[in-house]
Amino acid sequence: MPNLENLKKQAKQILRWHRERHWPVAAQIRETLPAFQGLTDQEVLDRPFRLTDAQELIARRRGFADWETLRASLPSMPSVPAEAGEGAIRLTGAIPFVFVLDIPAACAFYRDRLGFTVSLSYGEPPFYAEVSRDAVRLALRHVDEPLVDAALRRGEELLSASLVVSAAKPLFLEFQAAGVTFFQPLRTEPWGARSFIVEDPDGNLIAFAGPGE
Repeated sequence: MPNLENLKKQAKQILRWHRERHWPVAAQIRETLPAFQGLTDQEVLDRPFRLTDAQELIARRRGFADWETLRASLPSMPSVPAEAGEGAIRLTGAIPFVFVLDIPAACAFYRDRLGFTVSLSYGEPPFYAEVSRDAVRLALRHVDEPLVDAALRRGEELLSASLVVSAAKPLFLEFQAAGVTFFQPLRTEPWGARSFIVEDPDGNLIAFAGPGE
């Protein structure tokens, strides 16, 4: 779970992007904050945007009503080890890119079949989107042609992303009920993990793995 300082830095970064008129942030603001819904990118960037707005955006994207509720849910920030030093840098996350031919269709699949939320969609027509579920985010990027031949992808089992879950079987059953196509059904791996692989409409293979039962 991220600590409060990291979330404050994220909010300041969003505020900076708005001040610098970084176009992709306009879609994030419009999709997340009710006060900005229905506005064009230009109108979002022209409208006053404060640090409190950026903090509300961070809170809402994590499922909280406001910044104070998010703050109250966080544990106390652990102290930084002395050897780390003030200038220590840590990697705090990763966003796998999934390449698709049709952004709206891909968003619909990840939302309606896999239970993700569409966090943002950018472009007219859209060429980039982000979907999220719990602590996981995926970036969807439009391409005009598949980057990898479907037969090669399946033959070599080339994964676009591998996602860690708390329990694989309940999620597998949820996806099965939603009519998801599985490249690999639920199984127990030699090392004990339980996993399955979903194939999206563009042939991307997304693995889900959790602890053994």
